[in-house]
Amino acid sequence: MIELSPLARSLIERFDARDATIGVVGLGYVGLPLVRALHDAGHRVVGFDIDESKIEAIRRGEAYLRHLGVELVQALSVSDRFSPTSRPGDLSSCDAIVLCVPTPLGSHHEPDLSFVEKSSFMVAGVLKRGMLVSLESTSYPGTTREVVLPILESTGLRCGSDFFLAFSPEREDPGRKDMETRQIPRLVGGIDGASLRVAEAMYRSAVETVIPVESAEVAESAKLLENIYRAVNIALVNELKPVLADLGIDIWSVIRAASTKPFGFQPFYPGPGLGGHCIPIDPYYLTWKAREAGHVTRFIELAGEINSQMPRYVVDRVGAALNERARAIHGSRVLVLGIAYKPDIDDIRETPAAEIITLLQQRGAIVSYHDPHVPRFPSMRQYALDLASVALTPETLRGSDCVLIVTNHSAVDYGMVGAHAPLIVDTRDAMRGRGGSNVVKA
Repeated sequence: MIELSPLARSLIERFDARDATIGVVGLGYVGLPLVRALHDAGHRVVGFDIDESKIEAIRRGEAYLRHLGVELVQALSVSDRFSPTSRPGDLSSCDAIVLCVPTPLGSHHEPDLSFVEKSSFMVAGVLKRGMLVSLESTSYPGTTREVVLPILESTGLRCGSDFFLAFSPEREDPGRKDMETRQIPRLVGGIDGASLRVAEAMYRSAVETVIPVESAEVAESAKLLENIYRAVNIALVNELKPVLADLGIDIWSVIRAASTKPFGFQPFYPGPGLGGHCIPIDPYYLTWKAREAGHVTRFIELAGEINSQMPRYVVDRVGAALNERARAIHGSRVLVLGIAYKPDIDDIRETPAAEIITLLQQRGAIVSYHDPHVPRFPSMRQYALDLASVALTPETLRGSDCVLIVTNHSAVDYGMVGAHAPLIVDTRDAMRGRGGSNVVKA
């Protein structure tokens, strides 16, 4: 058992008493649910974001992440234990600061750690003795030790004695209704033994199950493995889909049949491409780090290649389906149903709908979309689509040459779609049991 310093013991005591001030940097899909968990546990919370519109929305009690519910921001807006801010100096009062910032990819699929680096320098500006810093942003193994630690120690303070540093990967699943942040088991890995004990105490004060691991690198690698596992298995069924389709076999029927086995099989489902911040991005963080160590991750890179080709496959299926009805994509009116990356949320991060719509437009299609959760297509890093959601009516459906189901929101009346759309290309098996010869699977 490691001998803890008075600084570490004092900080652990404040976490145990739910009497700490904890800063959360980044009030997005990861940070805001963490704010709720820490606040519900009784801590004082300082929520920081560089986006002033988020800060003002919270102060007004307005939800900008609708899947979390308006009750969350309304409760925070009137709480005397929560302070939203865009001023870095307001973090100086914190006993702990948690970094929940984006880790996107660059133009060549290389890690972009600019947000991690900038937020680390910001924390270094307010770092004090006895403070815990925890990184939750997904990255390659070694990021916490090789990137964050040197920035913090440039202040002259030393990790393990003056301050504490850990990595604890976020495990949010936007839209999930049966589990909140406090119920999701939490991995924690420290830069050293004292940092692990302190970080474990903070998370245990707000999360029901905390699993300490040997190091920050183990926690970083575990997060990547979780998402690579999903990416590879999705690629497997995405690769099988066109093969079985050409053999006249429905991939969804095959998956349902295989799922009857009570052991040795876990169902994964094909789709129009990967979306969200995790699965399309995280595997490339490991492939980049592997090359640095002299390894080639062929299996992971092949999965990425397969998954990234799915939007083009979907558009090809649209073209083939229209061609069978003596129409070309050029000049055809294509109505896309669902642009969020998964059902029943408004999250469009890395949505395959953006690439699909772009490819359709490049081929001359006249594209519109309907999404009950996304009234207007937001600006994205690589896409600028000037589109707004149209009403889904029998007239809209009949006026389309093709209805393309990209995201299967439960709020959509698929019976009405089947009854009025002349042609439906279904990437989600949403029309199972509905429609007839007007339905083509993709």
